[in-house]
Formats: sequence, structure tokens, C-alpha cells
Amino acid sequence: MDIHSLWLKTQELWDMLDQHPWVRTGLALVLLLTAALVLGRVARFVVLYAVKMLGRQPSLHWVNDFRHNKVFHRLAQMVPSLVIQFGLTLVPGLSTAGRNVIGNIAMAFTILFMTLAIGTLLNALLDIYARTEHARTRSIKGYVQLSKMILYVFAGIIIVATLIDRSPLLLLSGLGAMSAVILLVYKDTLLSFVASVQLTSNDMLRVGDWIEMPQVGADGDVVDITLHTVKVQNFDKTIVSIPTWRLMSESFRNWRGMQQSGGRRIKRSLFIDASGVRFVRDDEEQQLMQIHLLTDYIGRKQAELLAWNQAQGNVAQMSANRRRMTNIGTFRAYALAYLTYALAYLKSHVDINPGMTCMVRQLEPTSQGIPLEIYCFTRTTVWVEYERIQGDIFDYLITVMPEFGLSLYQQPSGADMRVGLRGGTMSQVTADWTRER
Repeated sequence: MDIHSLWLKTQELWDMLDQHPWVRTGLALVLLLTAALVLGRVARFVVLYAVKMLGRQPSLHWVNDFRHNKVFHRLAQMVPSLVIQFGLTLVPGLSTAGRNVIGNIAMAFTILFMTLAIGTLLNALLDIYARTEHARTRSIKGYVQLSKMILYVFAGIIIVATLIDRSPLLLLSGLGAMSAVILLVYKDTLLSFVASVQLTSNDMLRVGDWIEMPQVGADGDVVDITLHTVKVQNFDKTIVSIPTWRLMSESFRNWRGMQQSGGRRIKRSLFIDASGVRFVRDDEEQQLMQIHLLTDYIGRKQAELLAWNQAQGNVAQMSANRRRMTNIGTFRAYALAYLTYALAYLKSHVDINPGMTCMVRQLEPTSQGIPLEIYCFTRTTVWVEYERIQGDIFDYLITVMPEFGLSLYQQPSGADMRVGLRGGTMSQVTADWTRER
């Protein structure tokens, strides 16, 4: 095909477009939309690449916060709508009404992406502030959330006003007249909607989470989250429906953190009878030295006490002036050694989590005895396995307590009363009671 024939074909095409102006207008709109999308892609690539290069400089580390929160990504998304807004004047044959409709839609998208960009900017500033010293004592997260909420409300009003081509003030006046009725009729719906947004945006609740809310009788797994209710299946297989807004207005416990950490806490006390607490005799020290878990402890303790007593001189000859080992302190050391031995030497022992706190501590004495608390974490978060591990630990410690001259405190039972009234030992009274039956 020569140049002359190509020129003739072009002339025929222009003549056809002159005869059908709507075709020319449609082609121009398609070209404008294509150009907007292409320029948007190019702008996003250029901006994100430039930001990535800037983020590698140590002095501009804040740029990485902006990039991770997608601030520049949101700004680049404004390019297509801006191209359409300014390019509408170049579209031939477009009516005023059509230009206004398309321009309003493009303006609405511009406002939307600008609002999202400001929201991500606030998130980036919050991340930057979180690394400062002031963030340890003064949190601004609540103020940022309030600012974003106000921003989104005003942006929504402006977007709706732009789409219907009306003044935002006119829209606000109409909403003000209806607000009282809306709040009265849809109060629960609005509260539930706000609560749902807060729960979702803050990642406070998910389907499958184990939550506790004693005030409504909830202790189980979340099975469904809707606008108005959250359904919880308790461990007894009953279903509790909780209004969504109550999860924001009242407190609840979410065990997801425990499940994700990989360890569940054991925090239980042995209440020791105070009447059995005493000093360890010399012959008992030699006997306790035979327990391999206490060999190192007793050796160190004996050296420490000997040095302290020698430093006191002659006054240490009196019993009250001399430091000695106690059976409760030795048992406390044994309980801790039992847990740490399982961690350090039993390679197949995977019950206690070594990366978390493990200690045995004595609490304030009570009328029920002296509490000796076992505080550690299991490796598993499975309920049945957790209870098995906890039971094994306390079964053993309760059984080994008499080796230290200690016993658990418990309220007197009927058999105890028989011992006091008849005399003799508990075993004799139990045998007599069995024969009487």
C-alpha cells in the first residue's frame, strides 16, 4: 500500500467520524481512559522505585515507614483520576452533562485515594513516633484513630456530595434532620457496626479464637462473627450469642496470644502445713545429699552458711544466731531443680518450655498454710496435654514432700476427728472404720 492510498483511507475515516460524532467521542474517551491507566502504572512504578532507592540511605530511614504503610502507593493511585479530570477538556463532542458526570466520578476517586493516602500517612507517623522515648509513656494511637475516623466521615460526605453534584453543607443539613431518627431506630445496628470495625481493624477477635467473658457465661471458641452478634461455642458445647457492641464496651480475655506463643502457663500453689516447717538436722543433710538433684545445691548452701556463721564468731554458737537450712527452702530448691533438670538433661522431655519463665516461689502465708507456687510454661497449648503435664508435676511433688518432713495443709475430715477422739494413728482409725462398715 503506497502513501497516497493510505492518505485516502485516512480521509475516509475522518469523513466517517465527522458523520458520526458519537464514535469520535467514544474513541476519545477510550483513549483517555487507556492513557490514564498507563500513566498510573508508570507513575506508580517510578514513584515506588525512587522511594525504594531513597529508603536505602541511613539518613532517610523514615521513608521506609512511608513505604511500608503504602503512602506513596496511595498517592500514585490518584494519577489516573487526575489525568481523566484534566483530559476531559480534550474530548471532542462531549456534552456538558456527560463531562460533569465523568468529572464528578473522577473527582470522587481522587478524594478517595487522597483520603486513603492521608490515613496511611497517619499510620506511618504513628510508627515513627512509636520508636521515640516519649512513646513509652504517652501513646497517641487513640488520637490517630480518632483523627482517621473524622477524616473518613468528612471524606465520605464530600464524596457523596461530589457524586450527586450538591454542596456538602446541603447534605449535612439533610443528614442533621434525619440523625435523631436514624440513631433511635438503628442504635444497636450502628453500635454493632462501629464495634465490628474496631474489632476487625485492631485485630482483637477472629473466628477460632478462644475467649473468656464471664459476665455473659462465655468460655470457648468463636465460631461466627456477624454484624449484630458473635457466637461462642463453650467447651460444654453450648452456644452463647454476644452482642458485638458488648465486646467493645466490656472487657474479655482472648487466649490467642497464648496459642501463638507456643506455651501455656502453669501457675499453681502447694499449700504446705506450717507446723511441719523446721530446720534440717545434720543427719538429714547427709541423707538429702544423696538426692542427685540437691547435691550441688546443698554443697553450695553448706559453704555459704559455714562462711556466714564463721564470720559471726562466738555469737553463732547460739541456735538463734546461726543460719541453717530449712526443709521448706530445700524443698523449694528441689522443686526448681526438678523442673530445670527436665530442661537441661532429659533431651526427650519436651513438656516445659525453656524459652519462658520458670521459677518456684514462696508466697505470703495464709490461714490455709504456706503457698509454694510453681510458675512455668509448657511447650504445648493443647488443653489435654497441658493438664497431663501439670498433673504429672504436682503428683510427683506432692508425693515427694514427706521426704523433706513436709505435708500439705487440709481441713480436718471425719477421720481426723476420730483420731482425736479415739487416739491412735490414722491408719488404725481407718481400719476400724472399715471393719465397722
